[in-house]
Amino acid sequence: MSRRPTGALVGVAAGAVTLAVAEIGAALLVRGGLEGGTASPLVAVAEAFVDLTPPWLKDFAIGTFGTYDKLALVIGMVLVLTGLCALIGLVGASRAKPLKRSVEGARNPNISWGLAAFALVGVIGVTAVASRPDFAWPDVVPTVVGTIAGLVTLDRLWSRLAEAGAERLDTEPGVMGAGAASRRAVLAWGGGLTVVGALGVLAGRTLSRAGEVVEAARAQLGRLRVQRPVTVPEAASQRVPGQTAYLTPAEEFYRIDTAISVPQVDPDTWRLRVTGMVDREIEMTFQDILDEELVEALVTLTCVSNYVGGNLAGNGLWTGLPVREVLARAGVQEGADMVLSTSVDGFTAGTPLEAMTDDRNALLAVAQNREALLAEHGFPVRLVVPGLYGYVSATKWVTELKVTRFDQDEGYWTPRGWSALGPIKTASRIDVPRPGERVPAGAVVIAGVAWAQHRGIRRVEVRIGDGDWQEATLAEEPTIDSWRQWMLTWQAEPGEYSVTVRATDGTGEVQTEERAYPAPDGATGWHTVTVMVEGS
Repeated sequence: MSRRPTGALVGVAAGAVTLAVAEIGAALLVRGGLEGGTASPLVAVAEAFVDLTPPWLKDFAIGTFGTYDKLALVIGMVLVLTGLCALIGLVGASRAKPLKRSVEGARNPNISWGLAAFALVGVIGVTAVASRPDFAWPDVVPTVVGTIAGLVTLDRLWSRLAEAGAERLDTEPGVMGAGAASRRAVLAWGGGLTVVGALGVLAGRTLSRAGEVVEAARAQLGRLRVQRPVTVPEAASQRVPGQTAYLTPAEEFYRIDTAISVPQVDPDTWRLRVTGMVDREIEMTFQDILDEELVEALVTLTCVSNYVGGNLAGNGLWTGLPVREVLARAGVQEGADMVLSTSVDGFTAGTPLEAMTDDRNALLAVAQNREALLAEHGFPVRLVVPGLYGYVSATKWVTELKVTRFDQDEGYWTPRGWSALGPIKTASRIDVPRPGERVPAGAVVIAGVAWAQHRGIRRVEVRIGDGDWQEATLAEEPTIDSWRQWMLTWQAEPGEYSVTVRATDGTGEVQTEERAYPAPDGATGWHTVTVMVEGS
């Protein structure tokens, strides 16, 4: 076995040991209640990367990977880290020159630079951990200890590889000596430590009991006290096969946020603070919210990164406490025009005060579709604000509402190139037929959904090829804050056709044809699909 591949494996093994020790240590901090912010170096580096992501790269990631963008980021990070460690191990091994037996046991100075390079990678991890919100000094301990373990592993295996080279020099030419056997031993140790390290990383990611606490709390939520329960009328659903359901199951609801690892928030220790330009600051517990007379609201949420025809939108029946009631108790001071909401993971959203205090159902939501929020959707409490894109309103795991001004504060995405205000634009989507689908000639049902939250949908029209616009049949609209189903039956003849849809909102404004990318304030344009009609 050549020294180069063996050296690369030595570097990968050291990296695996580092991550395993760090991830297990981070999990133990969580179990012991000692973690302040993010102790996992893998998660911390990924979150720091997201913090530095420009709008175009965010759009590319979501457009390419959809809701799997975080998984793609973590996999990419692991691959880059593996390559970097392999490079350190490879080059270090090539410079760890064989030692003559006359100086056997002496330390080879040529590997010191490699240890320094590996330590630098550890420093990057420590820096990322220290940059996370709510950082506390114990958070860096797992990364420091993991880096030390990796350095020891690297030093020992490199030294053994150098010794194997010296033994090879002392062996007669053409004779299989101890050097070859020693190199195989290094290879075996490297491979074994890599496997053990990978298993350690997995163990560390699953060791924390925080998820168990959340699931137990969700199961105990019980029946909520609701002032005016909402009944979804039968006529709100057209039940066309393949058409998006009126209510989106929580498990299928899109997830776009900045949290690499889903925060597991214990509702017993969760607190919501109302601060800033108020007459009196307020602090509420989870039980305080549950003891209120809650309301239900049908609201469609949409991500600003949703492309025309995309699926980053979902409709839910949300249960919670109106934000306007909480702000009224705090007493909003004159001059305020924004509420800066903060998540447990440090994310912030700047929401126009008007949207929080008018007659719309802006909620501190605790349930979705009459079940406790899933952890990935914000348990125990999240914000739901009709009419605004999520990046300026839909804060999950919310812990603070700061009443302030747009000229004094800004949300997470605003300094990264996104608009400070995020009113949702009118959109419509064709669900069936699917793009490129082949359908038989005759009666073909075209169907989908359209939305213009807090304005409603007045009309949906469909155009086949270059033909005239035809008005679609609309399902009932229980509220202007959620999407509306539509359908049209088309007598199709054989051929290839483009099918286009547009909507008109409740104010009479027709959806614009102009195509625009999501950044900086939402995509626009008509959704078009190509359909092949077969038959004679």
